[in-house]
Order: sequence, then structure tokens, then C-alpha cells
Amino acid sequence: MSSTRGPDDRTRYKEAQFGSAIFVIARQGKATPRPIAAQTLALVEKSLDDDKADDIRVIPLAGKSDIADYMVVASGTSSRRLDSITEHLLENLKASGVRGSHAEGRRSGEWVLIDAGDVIVHLFRPEVRDHYAIEKLWEADFARERAAQDAVPA
Repeated sequence: MSSTRGPDDRTRYKEAQFGSAIFVIARQGKATPRPIAAQTLALVEKSLDDDKADDIRVIPLAGKSDIADYMVVASGTSSRRLDSITEHLLENLKASGVRGSHAEGRRSGEWVLIDAGDVIVHLFRPEVRDHYAIEKLWEADFARERAAQDAVPA
């Protein structure tokens, strides 16, 4: 069992593994199971949909990267809307037992990255999303491209 401090340094919680489940034990002694990647993804999708995020896309990262299991990309029409979506998502993640989630880029209001452990969320203003086009990068079939590169004689 390991003891950790929460992001605000006032919350203490402990993690314990029983069988295949990891439980988060809050100060009050209540144990809540940490959501698995698919549950976290469902929570993220519902939160984004409830907050009317635009063009929500889920990109499975299996076989592409070890940083997370899923990447979610969505848009919001203004900086205020992105901040509101971010705030609600962080609250929902915390309430469901996902610990340590945090957001980067909230001040700029153009591109917000939320790290929810097994799920990474990118929230963009539409023009910034079009400019970076990260969906195209991550939706590529890396396995097929590597095989094609290996087949080419040097």
C-alpha cells in the first residue's frame, strides 16, 4: 500500500491492490475502485457530450504508443467554453475516482490537454485544431507503415 498526497496537498489518499483491482482509500477510509481505461473513456465521452463539445473523436492508441490507451480530441467554440468543459471534466474525473488528473494550457484557451491517466484529452478551438491536425497523425496505421519501410531494400 502506498500513501500519496493529492494535487492540492491537502487531500491524502492511499492506493492498495487487492487481486486485479486497485482501490483508492480516501482519508475517511472508504475504498473506491479506480476506473479502468474503458470506464474512464466512457466518463470522458459523456462529460464532453453533456457539455456540448464539438466533433468528439476517440483514437485508440494500442500498438501506437504506451503513453495511454485512448486519446480523445474535441473542440469548443471559445476560450470560455473550453475552460468550462475542462473544469467539468476534471470534476467528473475526480468524483469517479480518477486521481491525479490535471490540465495544461488553460490560460491560453486555445489548446487544453487533460491527462486522465489511461485517457488523454485534447480540447481545441476549431482553428487551432485544423492547424495542428493531430487526429491525422495518431490515426495513421503505424504497423502497416513500419512493415512497408522494412520491406524497402536499402
